[in-house]
Amino acid sequence: MPKIKSNRGAVKRFKRTAKGYKHKQSHARHILTKKSSKRKRNLRGPKLLKKCDVKSVARMLTDMS
Repeated sequence: MPKIKSNRGAVKRFKRTAKGYKHKQSHARHILTKKSSKRKRNLRGPKLLKKCDVKSVARMLTDMS
């Protein structure tokens, strides 16, 4: 039986930590002139994944090697 491969896109976007999965916030790459400083500041830094999404991300990152 072949090995189960992990989702390579998910591997690049999520990192496992002790508290869950950290990820980069969206909407922080372009069209930044119309966004307020407060909004851009809150988009900085890694965020923790929501509890409802953990199961699907964990399934994408598992590989049976």
